[in-house]
Amino acid sequence: MFKKKNLPALALQTLVAAAALAASASFAQTPAYPAKPVRLVVGFAAGGPTDVVARAFADYAGRNLGQPFVVDNKPGANTILAAQAVASAPADGYTLLFAATNHTMIPGLYSGRVKFDAVKSFQPLCTVSTSPTVLVVPPGLPVKSLADYMARARKEPGHTTAGTAGMGSSGHFATEMFARANGLQLNHVPYKGAAPVVTDLMGGQLDSSFATLGSVLPQIKSGKLTALAVASPKRSSLLPDVPTFAEAGGGKYAADVWYGVMAPAGLPAAIAQQLEKAARDFAGNAATVEKLHSLGLDADSTCGQAFGSQVAREVTTYTQIARDLDLKAD
Repeated sequence: MFKKKNLPALALQTLVAAAALAASASFAQTPAYPAKPVRLVVGFAAGGPTDVVARAFADYAGRNLGQPFVVDNKPGANTILAAQAVASAPADGYTLLFAATNHTMIPGLYSGRVKFDAVKSFQPLCTVSTSPTVLVVPPGLPVKSLADYMARARKEPGHTTAGTAGMGSSGHFATEMFARANGLQLNHVPYKGAAPVVTDLMGGQLDSSFATLGSVLPQIKSGKLTALAVASPKRSSLLPDVPTFAEAGGGKYAADVWYGVMAPAGLPAAIAQQLEKAARDFAGNAATVEKLHSLGLDADSTCGQAFGSQVAREVTTYTQIARDLDLKAD
């Protein structure tokens, strides 16, 4: 019978040292993240708010993580093309989605017509910025407060017009959410983009708009439009004298537009932590805050599980509204 012999102490030490060297070599062969440029996919054309914030984040993250973050604009189909590109990419941290609130509206507007799940196909990492929705009216409209606006809408149901950037836009959903929360009937007027909404508001052809603050801040500052309330949990630092909807009697209504970073589902935890830290540091950077303020945006970093819960909650809310209104995007 074979008898196991005890290895000499020196031989045993040699084996242990060899095993340690092998493990060390194996670890060394796994490059630190990121080891090559990172692709940041944006579902909007260059020059818009989402693109501008994405490029600012890409520049910051690239400098801090030691590899370029390259912005890849893939506009079209209400950000679906960009989301699909990221959902089908490897979950290795080298293809990321710079998303906005539009992402959570896709399931309701394109039910059964996309090849990804807006929640399950992605790993939300962090928001980096928010833009409050603000209710604006032209100075000529005979209302001085949110209470006046609501009283006017109740007196003549369906008469008060509310312009948005289009059917199924974030402004459209914000309008419907406010109307539902307060038992109002507003006359939704869809446009092709935000710019003509602002033009007609200033010209008196529209009564109101639930607009992103960045799209109307210059007109508010110049007195060409009047802000009645901001749809945020707290007042915007950009409009400190304008009350929130809750303060002005509009209930617990909030409709912030967010901008943030997502990855394909299944991203390794260590890489997720690095990217989340980069996003938090970006949002907390003084230069970032100043740049975002110039665009009518606030810095914000809601990360990890909290961001994921927010995305899932919004998908549920917007899908129900789209179903109730029979909204279907082309």
